[in-house]
Parts: sequence; C-alpha cells; structure tokens
Amino acid sequence: MRALLAAATGLAAALLLVFLATAIGPPEPGTSPKPLLTTIPSAPGK
Repeated sequence: MRALLAAATGLAAALLLVFLATAIGPPEPGTSPKPLLTTIPSAPGK
C-alpha cells in the first residue's frame, strides 16, 4: 500500500511540474533563430 501511495505522490508531483512549466510558457525573447554552430571532428589518422 505504501508503494501505491508513493507512486501516486510521484505521479502527482510530475504532473504538477508539467502543468506549471506549460502555464509559464517559453521565455520572453523566445528561441534563437540562429542555429548552433558545431564542428565535425576530423577522422583519426588524417
């Protein structure tokens, strides 16, 4: 019975965090339109 109560409590906490994050929404400036710059490592032996 304790395990069921712990699982229900954990699920409720997780759902609360999801709903809270959804209600807050993204930050004001939004996402950056620029892509991240990445480098491709050179092959070993070259």
